[in-house]
Amino acid sequence: MTSRWIDITSSTGETYGGYLSLPPTGKGPGLVLIQEIWGVNDHIRKVADQYAADGFVVLAPDVFWRQSPRVDLNYDEAGTKQAFAFMQGLDQPAAVKDLVGAVSTLKAQPEVTGKIATVGYCMGGRLSFLTAAHSADVAAGVCYYPGAINTVMGDAAQLKAPVQFHFGGLDTHIGKDVRQSVIDTLGDREDTEVYIYEQADHGFNCWGRPMYNQNAALLAHGRVLEFLAEHLA
Repeated sequence: MTSRWIDITSSTGETYGGYLSLPPTGKGPGLVLIQEIWGVNDHIRKVADQYAADGFVVLAPDVFWRQSPRVDLNYDEAGTKQAFAFMQGLDQPAAVKDLVGAVSTLKAQPEVTGKIATVGYCMGGRLSFLTAAHSADVAAGVCYYPGAINTVMGDAAQLKAPVQFHFGGLDTHIGKDVRQSVIDTLGDREDTEVYIYEQADHGFNCWGRPMYNQNAALLAHGRVLEFLAEHLA
């Protein structure tokens, strides 16, 4: 897999970094992969490579660059403490503008020959939803266990792209009330998909953490690929 870091221009004109992973063919549709709170770490880079192997040109933007460039944390106690501090210090409106810029930067890459989607995890899941709502260039958005998604449902009025959600049924960080807010707001849209994995916890897609659930991760990944194949065609 060919990968490198590239410069991204935010929608406010500032420059920051992102990890770009190319598919074996060297070209394909685009995918902006949005990190969890541990940064563009080894796991996120490997997920980017995974989607690149599936045929996408994948860009994983450095969401925390305004606080510290290239945050790359482990899942131990010290890394997690730092990760939560970065999350709490995030300027969400600025981050969304940065990600809208990442979509535009990815679209301009010569390797991108098709439409662009966003995929994000936890904090990144919420940002995936917001980026899809605020960028006309996003053709589909995928949100894995999006933290505090209920607090941004007002942005659904701006959403034109189809969106897919994945929740763990055992997730105490994102309870039934939060999931229900998504269903109540978007459930009438034919292009919204909501999946709940009853035996999975928060973070079930991350193989570097104890809550990894292979069965749920495989089911979700297959559904994402089907969703993207439909909407990026």
